[in-house]
Amino acid sequence: MPSPCWQRLPDSAAHQALLEAAARRWDIPAQARVVAGNGSQALIQALPRVTPLTEVAILGPTYGEHARAWNAAGHRVHAVATAEEAGEAGAVVVVNPNNPDGRIIAPERLLELAGRLAARGGILVVDEAFCDERPDLSLTALVRPGLVVLRSFGKFFGLAGLRLGFAVAATEMAGRLADHLGPWPVSGPALAVGTTALADREWSTATIARLTAAAARLDAILGRAGLEIAGGTFLFRLARHDQAPAIYQRLGRAGILVRAFAFRPDILRFGLPGGTAEEQRLENALGG
Repeated sequence: MPSPCWQRLPDSAAHQALLEAAARRWDIPAQARVVAGNGSQALIQALPRVTPLTEVAILGPTYGEHARAWNAAGHRVHAVATAEEAGEAGAVVVVNPNNPDGRIIAPERLLELAGRLAARGGILVVDEAFCDERPDLSLTALVRPGLVVLRSFGKFFGLAGLRLGFAVAATEMAGRLADHLGPWPVSGPALAVGTTALADREWSTATIARLTAAAARLDAILGRAGLEIAGGTFLFRLARHDQAPAIYQRLGRAGILVRAFAFRPDILRFGLPGGTAEEQRLENALGG
């Protein structure tokens, strides 16, 4: 990595190179712009601040920071179980694929919803943090007024500590977001790493294949232990078992951390093991 990126304020040309790399990777249309921030979390917090106060429907259960950010900005927020329950909300937030359960909504349905919202001056926010391994689900190439797509960098590339995220929005909304974030919203090292990584399609293709195979192996391990696969993405798997709380405790005692959910005590979320040794360790612990 070039040393000046550590020593100087982020360079505007490097920032533009990152935006262009993202636009090429996600086929951003001419009527849209990419905005980069200090992780997608920064954009999740900024978006409610540049949106006029309205009623916000969040399709849940999902990533809790969306509700927190819209509430903190003064919007009226409520959770809905389906997009059809959003009613006359001025903004709807959907995570697709969803965190934590991997629920998927077809892009066609989301575009229809975005069209209805745009017709009354509203917006649809689609968080595609887990979409890199499912480009067929992405709406980045179809962004138009009334639709904002959020993309994470750290999850797919395994660099969460770099703090880099993106919003793809129509020109006017993108301008509001960029103005709100202000100068130097992305560090110099993140600009350098992000530009290189987003352009490396060969690595991305190989990584998708690797993650697909790892997810299949994890499904097999969980199945042999009597857990039923209930959803997930190529980065995590959701599994159901009547004795999920006991399994959670057993794995914890073995030093294996999985995620439990208060709203569904019968499910657990498993991240992909790091390799063969970790897979065997998980299988041994599940069989104990």
